[in-house]
This record gives sequence, structure tokens and C-alpha cells, in this order.
Amino acid sequence: MTVLETNLGATSSNNSSVINESVATPGQQTLRESVEVAMAQYFEQLDGQEVVDLYELVISEVEAPLLEAVMSYTRGNQTKASTAMGLNRGTLRKKLKKYGML
Repeated sequence: MTVLETNLGATSSNNSSVINESVATPGQQTLRESVEVAMAQYFEQLDGQEVVDLYELVISEVEAPLLEAVMSYTRGNQTKASTAMGLNRGTLRKKLKKYGML
């Protein structure tokens, strides 16, 4: 299990069991917990208004900083970044262009 999988509370691709406990340090939330809190707050603020394009909103809020972090970690190496993310290099480039990172 990787640190990321632990902090995400995610399912490992090599391990079919769901990780139920996080080893996040005290005072920290897992990414999953952060998303749950953010979504609850978002729905509260809607005050009954119709929700439109929620999936795209959430994905764009998560995807851009994810791409920034991975590109920084790989020092701009798109091949390493695409491998790390499990994406085709062309798909990675398309996403980088979408967020003005290329």
C-alpha cells in the first residue's frame, strides 16, 4: 500500500480490499474526507438551487492541482507523469493544455 492510497482511503489496484482506516496524522483529513466535507458544504450553500455540471466542476477542481503536483514531482517529464497517473501520454498532454499547463 502506498502513502497516497493510505491517505486517499482508496482501493489498491493490487489489493481488492477497501482500505477502511487512514493513517493520516492527527488534525489531517484524508482526501476522501475532504471531498465529503466540501460536497456537504457545497450542497448546503445551494439552498435548494438546481445543481448543474457538478461532475465537471469537481473534476476540474481536483484534476488541475493533481496535474501540477505530478508534473512537479516528475520535473516536467511527461512520460514519467503519464505513467505515474496511468494515462496515455497524449491524454496527459490534452489535460495539460486544457488547464493551460502546456
